[in-house]
Amino acid sequence: MIGISKLYMGQVEVSDPLRYGRQSGKLPSHLLQFSKDKKPVVVWNVTSACNLKCAHCYAATTGAPDELKTQEALAVIDDLAAFGCPVLLLSGGEPFVRPDILTLAKYAVSKGLRVVFSTNGTLIDSELAAEIKAIGVSYVGISIDGMEKIHDHFRRCEGAFKKSTAAIRYCREAGVKVGLRVVLTKENVGEIPAIFDMIEAERIPRICLYHLVYSGRGAEIAELDLDHKQRRDTLDMIIDRTKRLYDKGMPVEVLTVDNHCDGPYLYMRMLREGNPRAAEVMKLLEMNGGNSTGHGLASISWDGTVYPDQFWRNMPVGNVRDKPFSEIWGNPEPDSLLAVLREKKKHVTGKCIKCKFLNVCGGNFRARAQAATGNLWGVDPACYLTDEEIGL
Repeated sequence: MIGISKLYMGQVEVSDPLRYGRQSGKLPSHLLQFSKDKKPVVVWNVTSACNLKCAHCYAATTGAPDELKTQEALAVIDDLAAFGCPVLLLSGGEPFVRPDILTLAKYAVSKGLRVVFSTNGTLIDSELAAEIKAIGVSYVGISIDGMEKIHDHFRRCEGAFKKSTAAIRYCREAGVKVGLRVVLTKENVGEIPAIFDMIEAERIPRICLYHLVYSGRGAEIAELDLDHKQRRDTLDMIIDRTKRLYDKGMPVEVLTVDNHCDGPYLYMRMLREGNPRAAEVMKLLEMNGGNSTGHGLASISWDGTVYPDQFWRNMPVGNVRDKPFSEIWGNPEPDSLLAVLREKKKHVTGKCIKCKFLNVCGGNFRARAQAATGNLWGVDPACYLTDEEIGL
């Protein structure tokens, strides 16, 4: 994740310790606990079931996978908590389709995990929002792909937009921190201004804008991915709209996700603008280290399979039914995928090898690179930096 609001506007945000550690500045004392020992944020796809059929779903599957039973899931939570994982993100499918989801969330909170939801929002009503608040869930991210026509098209469900936007209001009314999740494609990139208008009108405190990853149904719409010029123009627009919100007294947390060259691009823009914080931003990017697949980010699937991240679903590294997550993640074999990912800067190919920003990008997104090139260490086609910019 590239924190546009953090880096460009200098805002202190709750996830700073996860991204930048103790050295990221004067962090509030209650946040420092997360920076003591970097254990992974875990994305747990608790179910494959979903009430929608979104065009870009990375977790789409067929059949009826053998989902972890409640007691198995509770044991996984015990292990994650003991291992020291700071955040548990409950996703799907659609997490609220799973009957015991609130039981799992409540238990995870009781074990000291920071629990967040990634949801399409269509199943959240005022009663459920109140329960989410009572449990102590830290954040709910609701997927929005644009205004009503575009959103319903992507979600393949008429009326989805109305239900999702209603869920945002239910969460806000219940006192639950809520934000937007947007997947960028050629079909909805023109909706970004309207989405930022919505943030302003609805007083939504957070937005994450995801670059498309060619996984699940996302692989079927790879041709809709942004080209390099569109990525640059889009990032400039996001930066400009973030600043506009701040100038209006709305310090919204704005992040881009799954394309780590956004960081160097932002840094170079700040240099061009003569921004005095540019050097500080580069230090923060170096602390972050770029892509954290297989190190600071992990995924557990509905059937207990562990992956290096939630998108890389053809590269399993173990299963919690066979071995606890803490052992899979904490003690990988020397030549295993997890082991080599943790020194991926030694294995990248092409222009990444000589790129002067390798230490702040980390070679970008392996799942997308492999999907596009067939090579685990191929160049991620989403990198839009020119040879001149990267020092070739």
